[in-house]
Amino acid sequence: MESTMSSPGNTPLPSHSPNPIPVYSTIAPLRSLRRQTTLSGQTIGLVPTMGALHTGHLSLILHAAHHNRTLVVSIFVNPAQFAPHEDLAIYPRTLESDLQQLHNLNAQLDLQDPTGTVLGRIAGVFHPEPSILYPRGIPLDPMKQRGAFVSVEPLSKKLEGVSRPHFFRGVATVCSKLFNIIQPDAAYFGQKDVQQTIVLKTLVADLHFPVRIVVCPTARDQTDGLALSSRNVYLGKTRRAYAGCLYQALEAGRRVYEDGLERGGVEAKEILSAAMMVLRVFVEEGMLEVEYLSLAESGELEEFEPEEKVNRERGEGAVMSGAVRMLPIEEGQGVVRLIDNVIL
Repeated sequence: MESTMSSPGNTPLPSHSPNPIPVYSTIAPLRSLRRQTTLSGQTIGLVPTMGALHTGHLSLILHAAHHNRTLVVSIFVNPAQFAPHEDLAIYPRTLESDLQQLHNLNAQLDLQDPTGTVLGRIAGVFHPEPSILYPRGIPLDPMKQRGAFVSVEPLSKKLEGVSRPHFFRGVATVCSKLFNIIQPDAAYFGQKDVQQTIVLKTLVADLHFPVRIVVCPTARDQTDGLALSSRNVYLGKTRRAYAGCLYQALEAGRRVYEDGLERGGVEAKEILSAAMMVLRVFVEEGMLEVEYLSLAESGELEEFEPEEKVNRERGEGAVMSGAVRMLPIEEGQGVVRLIDNVIL
């Protein structure tokens, strides 16, 4: 990607772009941006990403633009979220395309919405090397990592934390660093990663970060409801055709819950059984494996007992979530994990 340096740690988009977005690779220029934002009386919104941007990311930025005049988007593939056997080396990295999408979005944000409200715009992209955020190095083996890390317990050990025990430690650590460096008024995340949002809400409350965690609706494919994810590119055409089954299963469980409200509630096991029925055919055909289906309250993700009735009082805000492993069906494919959730 051709570019020219405008200042240390601050690189514009390719030279053909008429309004380049500064790309910050170091911390000092971001701190300066934060000071300028404060002096101008504006708020700053942060949208943390690992790049490979898609419509879901852009919807988060648009939401942030309705509430903040200054936006920062981080693009950082965080090594601390990956275990040694996971896909760090092949995780999609599409920086030039990502920056062009952000530039195009800024052009839209420069316009006024139908109500005449001036929307915020992306003032910078934070794209550091791992050595900036992890100055002591960051081997993938957590036992070999040195320096300061952040854990949120026991939330980090549940659901996703069972199969990925390292994951939320990495998320909490990198977000703590981003919150400290950028000092946003609000940070924006998608509901698809619902456990992550609960972990981060606990983090900012317990560590007294002056930042609001804003959770935006999951962006989905309009054809089958598949939650948009950068990893969906790994599915291939055939698996993509039935990848929406997890969302459809969760929706089946939601319908059982809603139908049960008229008779005072329904047992948790009935809701989960309805979801599992949708997935069972794919399991029996060897197309996927179910890692978990969960029905839990939304505060600490405490599971409902199987015979416990979920009614309006107990169910409002409950999280039904699941994870499946899409198994290889063609030569050269790997396993693709999909996660999703619905709020009752």
